[in-house]
Amino acid sequence: MHEYMSKARVWGLTCPGFPEEIGRARRWTRDILRGSPLAGNAELIVSELSTNAILHTASGMESGSFHVALAVSPQVIALSVTDDGGAGTTPKAERQDDQAEHGRGLSMVSALAHRVVVRNSLGGYTVTAELFTETIPGDQLC
Repeated sequence: MHEYMSKARVWGLTCPGFPEEIGRARRWTRDILRGSPLAGNAELIVSELSTNAILHTASGMESGSFHVALAVSPQVIALSVTDDGGAGTTPKAERQDDQAEHGRGLSMVSALAHRVVVRNSLGGYTVTAELFTETIPGDQLC
């Protein structure tokens, strides 16, 4: 297939690191995926990843920002959020006790997505969650 004939479509959105921008990222995701049965899960994933970027990295500082990318192909919806760095630790899903007020976001994303990948990205991190649009043969998805 010619490289310009891909069936994947990709969108990007850069938001200032203000809490109200999380709602903007959710609406943007919902609008792009309107009609998809995975739109609700995708919206929740973008919300959690954007919140993490603002709360735990330089994205939430005065001049910070975060970038959301959405790629859609016939097989997968990939949602990525890139932060401005400064977290000090790699994002990871952690088990929290019942009384914890924070720390469940990436675990929730991991539960909703078929795959979650964390990569170093220009001093920060990009967290990508993939939602398969159809069950891949051999997978035991619940």
